[in-house]
Amino acid sequence: MDADGLRPPWRRRLLDGLAALQQQRRRRLRSFRPTAGSGLQEEPGGAGAVPGDSWPIPLLDLASNDYLGLSRHPGVIAAARAELERSGLGAGASRLVTGTRPVHRLLEAALAAWLGRERVLLFPSGFQANVAAVSALADRQSLVCADRHVHHSLLAGVRASGSRLVRFAHNDLGDLERRLAQARSSQPDQTRLVLSESLFSMEGTSPDVPALAALCRRHGALLLLDEAHALGVLGPGGRGLGHGLEGVHLVCGTFGKAFGSGGAFLAGDALLGDWLLQASGAFRYTTALAPPLAAGALAALRQIEAQPQIATELLARAHRWRQALAAAGWPRPAGDGPVLPLLVGDDGAALALQERLEAAGLLAVAIRPPTVPAGTARLRLVLRQDLPAGTLARLIGALGPAPSPPTP
Repeated sequence: MDADGLRPPWRRRLLDGLAALQQQRRRRLRSFRPTAGSGLQEEPGGAGAVPGDSWPIPLLDLASNDYLGLSRHPGVIAAARAELERSGLGAGASRLVTGTRPVHRLLEAALAAWLGRERVLLFPSGFQANVAAVSALADRQSLVCADRHVHHSLLAGVRASGSRLVRFAHNDLGDLERRLAQARSSQPDQTRLVLSESLFSMEGTSPDVPALAALCRRHGALLLLDEAHALGVLGPGGRGLGHGLEGVHLVCGTFGKAFGSGGAFLAGDALLGDWLLQASGAFRYTTALAPPLAAGALAALRQIEAQPQIATELLARAHRWRQALAAAGWPRPAGDGPVLPLLVGDDGAALALQERLEAAGLLAVAIRPPTVPAGTARLRLVLRQDLPAGTLARLIGALGPAPSPPTP
């Protein structure tokens, strides 16, 4: 209470905002510990938990982004452990003070060679890397054209840059071209930046990246491609869908997905790399990526380079899963990668389906607005290389009958 016995305005605003949330859209934290194989065991007592709400049985994990199972690979763990002993847990300072370690330079050089890029810079998180990238490429005089389903971090970067934002329909290059042509005609000297992803994490879809890059080149637009969910899985040797394409100016990648580690990077040419180094506050004013995470990411990269067939096998398995789900009467999940969104529609129905799977020992999380548009709640199924045989049959059995299509 304030001096007059009233709630301060900021507190009233927060309380009113929380009261307005629908119960089916409230979030809570759940704590899990890994079990043998590909399972997770929920621990009781997470934030927002109620007594007895944890699942007493291990849950087969169909929700994590550890696509290649590298987070528990013995070689990856050993590399991180050795770096922990060598460098300590944290870097202790930003890269421009005392935070740069040999492992940071080794990882940046290895990524640059793998991706065929001139310069790579590491960041502690993918969110931070995307904010840095947009802020470096756009300013208050710039126009940013973003796919309607780009990640929240890219939109945060647009807000930080102060640039003008227009959204184009998801993966609709015709819509994008109309917007770029109009902007080019009205302000030919304006910086134009296009934002897209090579694998959209909630949709499972991918744009026609070669056509997207060619379109940006025709209209003199910069292209920032977020490859967070594609690297290690999609493209030649897992190098992403933008690999080797002229017109993809900057790539964002993360180590928290297929690499099984943590942190992120931006990869571009020498000019963009130097500009980020000199001008990016998001790079300059943060403690460097923890050395053990960098070492783990480097070891994971070596595994991805040495065994490209694992990604190929994962994509073939994803195709089989899509075919089987469609044959069982469910809407065929969009896309070709390891993210399979199972559209349900209603928030409550998606939560009920999540609970049904958990009762059968399967963990697949219901994704609801505002993460996805209203009326498109879904289960986000994620395939991983280390899922046991028989998982698909178990999933289809637990899902039960497919929902009836809505009445016209």
